[in-house]
Amino acid sequence: MSSTGQTNGASILLDEYSHNIKIPKIKFTKLFINGHFLHSISGNTFETIDPRTEEVIANIAEGDKDDVDLAVNAARQAFDHGPWPRLPGSERRRIMLKFADLIDENVEELAALDAIDGGKLYKMAKLADIPGAAETIRYFAGAADKIHGATLKMSRALQGYTLREPIGVVGHIIPWNFPSQMFVMKVGPALAAGCTMVVKPAEQTPLSALYYAHLAKLAGIPDGVVNVVTGYGHAAGAAISSHMDIDMVSFTGSTEVGRLVMQAAAQSNLKPVSLELGGKSPFIVFDDVDVDKVADLALQATLYNKGEICVAGTRVFVQEGIYDKFLTKLVEKAKAWVVGDPFDPNVHQGPQVNKKQYERILSFIELGKKEGATLLTGGKPCDRKKGYYIEPTIFTDVDDDMTIAKEEIFGPVMSVMKFKTVEEVIKRANASKYGLATGIMTNNLNIANTVSRSIRAGVIWINCYFAFDRDLPYGGYKMSGFGRDLGMESLSKYLQVKSIATPIYDSPWL
Repeated sequence: MSSTGQTNGASILLDEYSHNIKIPKIKFTKLFINGHFLHSISGNTFETIDPRTEEVIANIAEGDKDDVDLAVNAARQAFDHGPWPRLPGSERRRIMLKFADLIDENVEELAALDAIDGGKLYKMAKLADIPGAAETIRYFAGAADKIHGATLKMSRALQGYTLREPIGVVGHIIPWNFPSQMFVMKVGPALAAGCTMVVKPAEQTPLSALYYAHLAKLAGIPDGVVNVVTGYGHAAGAAISSHMDIDMVSFTGSTEVGRLVMQAAAQSNLKPVSLELGGKSPFIVFDDVDVDKVADLALQATLYNKGEICVAGTRVFVQEGIYDKFLTKLVEKAKAWVVGDPFDPNVHQGPQVNKKQYERILSFIELGKKEGATLLTGGKPCDRKKGYYIEPTIFTDVDDDMTIAKEEIFGPVMSVMKFKTVEEVIKRANASKYGLATGIMTNNLNIANTVSRSIRAGVIWINCYFAFDRDLPYGGYKMSGFGRDLGMESLSKYLQVKSIATPIYDSPWL
């Protein structure tokens, strides 16, 4: 048993774009439980695949219910008897700040892991995702010593106050599209609150989560506080959702799986859940905008991170006065969009995360054609010998009831639709089972205010898109889930309120 893990000897060959980039050997492939890297109890492993090459990167320990039991027991012991929930907030802050510093010190290796494991652009991971992860940990570290209750003026002769206490052992189930950012969005506030936890990263992208667990130990986070169980959702994820000794579950992923998580939580110990689920976000363009600038933003809203982002603005509504001009600009910009190896600094879009997602996206494209939408550009795999690369795809003549306009594709596929009036576009934008985000593009303040207050979505971006910030709560309406990540508001789901009352003696009013 080792606290530093074992390498399986796998190394990634350098290609023509990465000669100046140090591609790491894979150091951590085992489960991380109670401060140690361990084989799964079954001894089973699964392959994690490089979507650039379709080749195996490493064999990862496949955790299941027995391993989750072991991890939950470690987290329970750490919560009930360990120092972390009992440390002064200032000490938790100090350790979390060290954790953030270690993330910064290992930015290149972490960025490379997310690039080879998930097809993410290396330059974006290095410049944004990983530094952003460190800053998110710092943000919540700043809250660790500022968790306060309230003193209450009671109506009777009582002295009353509240305590805000950590909820206990938390299960985090995170997706594959932003493995680093999702890890810290869940782990950061839970650590600040004084919780202990079991993290189940997506089976498609387990590498960086295991590395973060290693850094957490180096930072001084006590054994058992952060545990990482890699494996499949139907086994490890299901075991976390239904576990009687887990006090709360935070899940980000599909609406379909979110239902299963909620059902399992209800049927076990009625644990609270926080769900950030699917989206089909409208991107609304009014005819008073700069068409060139907004066309570029619309393309980014669909194609950023290969379209593998739940808030992607893939339902693009364009007012009829600029519709034709807008389409011309879109096509021009889409044809200049570079798809290729994510280590190439000139590339805008890397490969889809795996073969299953690649084939799913292509099936939606074929369905769009079959249902009568017009394929304006793209619509097929890129001409490459290996890798899961798909051309940026734009459909026009899309009706609101077409599958590509209703279902979350999670790929580089845009549907462009024409509208006339403010009232019409509000109605059509809201005609979705989802309600995660919306982009509103206009220079008219009255229109911006009217539409932003009328759209049923958790996040509204006016004349911008993907305007995330650590201080801005993020989550959905309707079937996009409930609960919020980021912002101080997200801290509350890892805390519970205890009310305490004491009589004031000798009072005639008691």
